[in-house]
Amino acid sequence: MKKFFCAQCNGRVFFENSRCLFCQAELGFVAADLSIATFRPAGPDKTHERIGGSGLYRRCANLKTAGACNWMVAAETPDPFCQSCCLNRTIPDLSKPRNQQAWLKLETAKRRLLHSLLTLGLPVASKVDNPAQGLAFDFLEDTPPGVPGEDRVFTGHAEGLITINLDETDDPKREKARQLMGEMYRTVLGHFRHEVGHYYWDRLVRDTPQLEIFRNVFGDERADYSLALSNHYRQGAPANWQQNHVSAYAAAHPWEDWAESWAHYLHILDTLETAAAEGLIIQDGQNQTVVLSPIGRPFAEVASQWRDVRLLLNGLNRSMGLPDPYPFVLADPVITKLTLIHDWIAGRA
Repeated sequence: MKKFFCAQCNGRVFFENSRCLFCQAELGFVAADLSIATFRPAGPDKTHERIGGSGLYRRCANLKTAGACNWMVAAETPDPFCQSCCLNRTIPDLSKPRNQQAWLKLETAKRRLLHSLLTLGLPVASKVDNPAQGLAFDFLEDTPPGVPGEDRVFTGHAEGLITINLDETDDPKREKARQLMGEMYRTVLGHFRHEVGHYYWDRLVRDTPQLEIFRNVFGDERADYSLALSNHYRQGAPANWQQNHVSAYAAAHPWEDWAESWAHYLHILDTLETAAAEGLIIQDGQNQTVVLSPIGRPFAEVASQWRDVRLLLNGLNRSMGLPDPYPFVLADPVITKLTLIHDWIAGRA
């Protein structure tokens, strides 16, 4: 993600800020130009004028809720919610204090996801506006044991509806699940990126001329999905999964291979864009490599820079006694899959 500055005092501000900590000016994210802008009140109707820009805006109605949304809405838009919050179909029961913190974590991750999708020029529409191809989110919790209608919520995707179990926002529970399932990486943002990968498979691949290319690279998605997942959870991934897949779970089925590759693609692009914005330079002996923004560049260049940044990230964490933030090795077949995703996104954008 690029760097942001307050238009009033030029102080450094961040994607989640709704107020400048230096001069107390009001801040908000404007999706139209992917920027954190600075605002001043424009009148008694709660509209805001953009400093150094044009147009009138309103705060998203979720600013004062537990979701703490700092996105702005064009004043002429009738909906009180921003583009991100309009995607919510079901939010948690906020009468429970635990759920308020859970929702904040979910919304924070979702807004970062949306920033990446909009940066890449991907179509983002709600199911209200586009029932057939739109996107929506359900944030649900398991029914407590012993309560009538006891039910388990499964994180997943179905025809544009992404469901996230609130337990994924509970750090101890998520870590326990990560260890039980033998995963090297499991985060709230990672779930969003993975599940939205399934959504974009429907939008970019299904029922398109790209489908045969997909099958040649990822495998035939017509293989029995339920059986494939059952076999994966019972037997685990093949011993040599790292030679062809970005993660063990990616080896379960071509759909999961795509979704895992899609998630890693977003991990890589967002991290490299941040590194480029911060002016990161990688030193290797006498050679220096300036990290460049990955947006609009061939994926071969992106992959080359990612190798350097990945080593730096992992090395920094090890210096602090922390796990590697990116404990993955990208084999050549994985690079091929990521390149295909990169090129198809560029073509769609």
